[in-house]
Amino acid sequence: MGLKRISTGVSALDNMLAGGYEIDVISTLFGPAGSGKTNLCLLAAITVIGSGKKVIYIDTEGGFSISRLMQVSKDYKSILDSILLLKPVDFEEQKKVFDRLRLLANDKIGLIIIDTISMLYRIERDKGGDNSVTLTNRDLGLQFSYLTEIARKKNIPVLITTQVYSSFDDRDKVNLVGGDIVKYGSKCLIELQKGHKNKRLAILMKHRSLPEAKSAILEIREEGVFGIDE
Repeated sequence: MGLKRISTGVSALDNMLAGGYEIDVISTLFGPAGSGKTNLCLLAAITVIGSGKKVIYIDTEGGFSISRLMQVSKDYKSILDSILLLKPVDFEEQKKVFDRLRLLANDKIGLIIIDTISMLYRIERDKGGDNSVTLTNRDLGLQFSYLTEIARKKNIPVLITTQVYSSFDDRDKVNLVGGDIVKYGSKCLIELQKGHKNKRLAILMKHRSLPEAKSAILEIREEGVFGIDE
């Protein structure tokens, strides 16, 4: 019997992932601003809540939109009732939220979302000083260890997003904010690339049981995200 998965809320993405996000690991979406990361977080949350579970949603960018939720779900009021929304405003608050996570994670929780894990980290890291960078990296690594522990021991899937930046020497190379901490902490890495108008290309960059470079062409519409042939 295969590992249990949760639907992404997008059938084309489910097909790419052989059923959806695995429940005992961290899955990471990365891409530039406007590439669809938050849309996919919302759709995953709606899917999990539809199965009778609750969702912990950590929003560090202010990207969680009730207006967008109303567009993609007619049942948005009950969806909101099943989301515990946490909104840290700096990295110190983010650390406190993660300290709470292990207490909040129970069998009623079907998904933990962090959108994004890297913004407040990046601000803190860039304050300056080698010691600041070292301590901030250590704290981010600790947060990933918390998430890994929750996913593995409690079978609660974790979905995170992270920002990207271009290398000064190689403008075509996409780098993840959080670097190796994010890469090694995630068992599933999906890159989202912006295409023409509302088209997006999702590419599987890392997975513990599926071949890399599998892809799906998606389209962001008012009512959700769909495979290009849907």
